[in-house]
Amino acid sequence: QVQVVESGGGLVQPGESLRLSCITSGTTLSWHAVGWYRQAPGKQKQREWVATIDTDNNTNYAESVKGRFTISRDNAKNTVYLRLNSLKPEDTAVYYCNVGFDYWGQGTQVTVSS
Repeated sequence: QVQVVESGGGLVQPGESLRLSCITSGTTLSWHAVGWYRQAPGKQKQREWVATIDTDNNTNYAESVKGRFTISRDNAKNTVYLRLNSLKPEDTAVYYCNVGFDYWGQGTQVTVSS
C-alpha cells in the first residue's frame, strides 16, 4: 500500500521561507515523477499545479512560483522537497504531493501573513 505524507507547513511572515517534505512508502520513489499542488482557501478554488520533478530530475514550475520555489528529490530517503522562498500572502494554501499521478497525501497547510 502506497502512502504519501507531507510535512513542513506552518505560519510565516511575507518574505520568509519554508521547506516542505513529501515522504513516500510502499513504492520506490525513483520510479515516479512527483508533483506539488496547492489549494487556496475558498470553496471555488481549484487545486493548482505548482511544480514537478521527473525521474531524470528535470523540473518544471508554475509561472507564479518560478524563481522562488525549488523542487528536489532524495530517492535514497524516498523524499521529495519543495523549498518555498520569498513567500507571499497569495501563497497561502494547503500544499499536496502527488506521486506517479496516482497517489496523493493529506496535505500540509502553509499560511503567509503578517
